[in-house]
Amino acid sequence: MASQNDDALKRLRCQRIGCNATFTEDDNPEGSCTFHDSPIFHDGMKEWSCCKRRSHDFSLFLEIPGCKTGKHTTEKTVLTKPVATSKTPAPAPAPSTTLGSSTPSKELCSRCRQGFFCSDHGSQAKEQTNYAPAVPAGSNVAAEVPPPPVKKKIGINEPQICKNKGCGKTFKEKDNHETACSYHPGPAVFHDRMRGWKCCDIHVKEFDEFMGIPPCTKGWHDANPSS
Repeated sequence: MASQNDDALKRLRCQRIGCNATFTEDDNPEGSCTFHDSPIFHDGMKEWSCCKRRSHDFSLFLEIPGCKTGKHTTEKTVLTKPVATSKTPAPAPAPSTTLGSSTPSKELCSRCRQGFFCSDHGSQAKEQTNYAPAVPAGSNVAAEVPPPPVKKKIGINEPQICKNKGCGKTFKEKDNHETACSYHPGPAVFHDRMRGWKCCDIHVKEFDEFMGIPPCTKGWHDANPSS
C-alpha cells in the first residue's frame, strides 16, 4: 500500500500540447508521448500547425490525437510567434566637401545650384526639365475613371437578408427602422483559446458559446454593409 502511494506521488504530468498524461522518471521510454506542435486560431477555425488537422469545435479540436512522438516532459512548450522586423532606412549620405579645403561641394554651392559658371567647380549644366506633352483642346483623351458600382433597386416589399454581424435575419424595407436590427458592430476578437466581441467585451472559450453571445447594439437592417 505504501509503495502505491509513493508511486502516485512520484508521477508527473506531461506538459506537451495534446498529451496531458502522467509518467515517472523511471518509466518514460522514447515514443511513450504523443503530442502536437503549436495551434493556430483564425476566425472560427482551429488548426494544428504540425498535421494541418482542423475543427470548428474546440472540444473536438483537443480530441485530435497527437501526430508526433517522443518522451514525456515537465517543461512547457514555448509557442513562438513571428516577430515583424522593421526595416530602418539607411541615412542619406552627407554632402561631401573637399578635404583640406572649406570650399563647399556642388550641391551646396549657390552658383552651381542656379546653373551659373563657378570657378571652383567648373561649368554646371542646367538640369533638363521634362514637361508632359499638352493635350490638344477638343481631344477625346481623358483619364479613365471607373464607373461607380450600380446599386440594385430593391422594392420595399422584397425580402432581404441582413448582413450585420450577429443578425442574419430576413427583413423587408417597409418594416426597417432604427431599432429593427440587433447586431454586433465588432470586430470579432480571436486570441489564443478565447474568442469574443470587442464591442461588448464578452469573451468565451467555446465557439458555440461565441456564436450565442447576444447582440449588444440596435440599428437598421443592412443587406449591403460597407464592411
